[in-house]
Amino acid sequence: MDWISQPEAWVALASLTALEIVLGIDNIVFISVLVARLPKEHQDRARIMGLGMAMGGRILLLLAISWVLSLNRDLFELMDHVFSGKDLIMLGGGLFLVTKGTKEIHHTMEGLHEDEASSAPTSVRGVLLQIFLLDLVFSLDSVITAVGMVDQVVVMITAVVIAVGVMMLAASRVASFIEKHPTVKMLALSFLMLVGVILIADGLRFHVPRGYIYFAMGFSLSVEFLNLRMKHRRKRIKA
Repeated sequence: MDWISQPEAWVALASLTALEIVLGIDNIVFISVLVARLPKEHQDRARIMGLGMAMGGRILLLLAISWVLSLNRDLFELMDHVFSGKDLIMLGGGLFLVTKGTKEIHHTMEGLHEDEASSAPTSVRGVLLQIFLLDLVFSLDSVITAVGMVDQVVVMITAVVIAVGVMMLAASRVASFIEKHPTVKMLALSFLMLVGVILIADGLRFHVPRGYIYFAMGFSLSVEFLNLRMKHRRKRIKA
């Protein structure tokens, strides 16, 4: 626990926690979309359990950091393109997100969400498994980045615990806001597909700077919030 008396360790902890929270935004959106398919009485419990499992998975990745770093080693070559273990995981996660986002957008556009939810209820266990696996995919980059920023594993784990705690506090409000506003839900699903495309690009070793992605998301959300504000003012004027 010597790091407690080191100012640079606290700076690294603050920086890493902020990074984990920013990188967790897409995770919250994904969890909100998945949990929305469950019955109302199970949603809060599934959301907390899913984030708890995600936190456990990230801590395991940090404790097995030598294995995580070994995923960058090249495994095979296909059509003049070299693939590593990390590339395959990114490709699988990206394809899953694109497929999931496409299906959810189709259900929302065709009005099938409620009908399918009532006729074939989603399993809580299945949702938790999807949250856990996708969070591991999301966590690979943040774990590797954390190793480059901090030397102490305790600091990394502390940052993960704090970040997931913040996500637990925000997840319910984010989910209810997304469900309340259909246009925001459509935007969130579009974000998921965008993240899926970025993961596929990473898997093919076409790096896209994350700053551009988060700027695009922030700009789109700002425009959407202005639209919601304008609709609210119009309703208030008509009333």
